[in-house]
Amino acid sequence: MRRQYNPSALREETMLADPLEQFTAWFRDAISAGVVEPNAMSLATAGADGRPLVRSVLLKHYDARGFVFFTNLESRKARQLRENPQAALLLPWLLLERQVVITGPVERLTVAETLKYFVTRPRDSQIAAWASKQSSPLSSRKVLELEWEAFKRKFSAGEVPLPDFWGGFRVVPEALEFWQGGANRLHDRILYTRLAAGRWQIGRLAP
Repeated sequence: MRRQYNPSALREETMLADPLEQFTAWFRDAISAGVVEPNAMSLATAGADGRPLVRSVLLKHYDARGFVFFTNLESRKARQLRENPQAALLLPWLLLERQVVITGPVERLTVAETLKYFVTRPRDSQIAAWASKQSSPLSSRKVLELEWEAFKRKFSAGEVPLPDFWGGFRVVPEALEFWQGGANRLHDRILYTRLAAGRWQIGRLAP
């Protein structure tokens, strides 16, 4: 299967100096264009054995410090990040013929930061965090549903507390690559690389 991309339009001189501002501009474009779940991103990790694993997670917050997602701290991704705190993120906005790749070290969020987000989640999602032993073998879906019902009854009288096995991670960007599809497979790839003192170097990669 093959399709032609629109003519490329990325030029180093028109890219914003701050990659976070450039990301925000593209993120807003994705929302305006009606991209389904524009905050959906692929997260690639590798544990101590060097074997990579990739899965989809949701970007829940970003700022100058990095890009944040949340998960069960006993999941495979969390175990791999403890062993090797490095990750890559991919946000594929295919409707716009764009994607952004972010790479860098990963750090745990504080309990206070995690709680601040957890209390904003729908109640049923909060209960699901307790019910699912993420990445553990499951004999049937019925078992999961029974666990969810049990925790729903347990927390019926008040607020759902933050599980101590649930938390957030922040990918601290060392590099961000902005990819724009181009005609004749002459795509545009603009790479921001972090330098000292918070400065960024902007360069172009061959497609």
